[in-house]
Amino acid sequence: MPHIDANGIRLHYRIDGAEDGRPLLLSNSLASNLNMWDPQIADLTAAGFRVIRYDSRGHGQSDAPDGAYSIEMLAEDAVALLDGLGIARVDYCGLSKGGMVGQMLGVKHRDRVSKLILADTGAYMPTREMWDGRVLTVQKGGMAAVVDGTIERWFTPASRQAMKADIGKVREMILGTPPQGFIGCCRAIQAMDQRGTIGGIDTPTLVIVGAEDPATTPEQAREIHGLITGSGYVEIPEAAHFSNFEQPAAFTKAMLGFLKA
Repeated sequence: MPHIDANGIRLHYRIDGAEDGRPLLLSNSLASNLNMWDPQIADLTAAGFRVIRYDSRGHGQSDAPDGAYSIEMLAEDAVALLDGLGIARVDYCGLSKGGMVGQMLGVKHRDRVSKLILADTGAYMPTREMWDGRVLTVQKGGMAAVVDGTIERWFTPASRQAMKADIGKVREMILGTPPQGFIGCCRAIQAMDQRGTIGGIDTPTLVIVGAEDPATTPEQAREIHGLITGSGYVEIPEAAHFSNFEQPAAFTKAMLGFLKA
């Protein structure tokens, strides 16, 4: 899969679907990579979308520079990727950190986004001490020190029993995340508070959340829904934080229902 120079780093990306398809950009969560979207690709391309997905800064095969990142920086990475690919405007779906980037795009780069899907995300993520603790844990023990806790937040207990092979792939994504990239993105999330700005989003928006998400809760999703006038809201039953992966059929149905409306 190719790389592209974007906003001062090399981003790893992949494109699936017909060249004349409707462009849709997918953005990954903290501690995953572009393969988190594998369950959606066949249905999205069959529906006529040209799906562009990428490893965000600090993740997968993209560059992972040292130092704190910001959500605004991550949004600029996405815009630079589109510029490099010669794509003027896309539909966008981001989960967790990707949804935080989507909120920033909706505020700062509304001319680049036709429709916006914000999945399992928050406009603000307390507490500062929690993020300090997570950073310290990875500094001391690497990604292996947080993988079990991450899996517990991302999947319901029932799915952790029923989806062991698939969750094994997710575990490898987490373990393969560069520690400095994880830390850089933790600092971006820690510093973020978009509650005062996302009310200005006028792009058609859908908010999706797993009904059992303990990381970015339905309450946080409803907060975003309430702040963005006219937005839609869908809760995915029997899903925690990684709702697109845990309940792919329901998630993709919600995506396509919104995008095709």
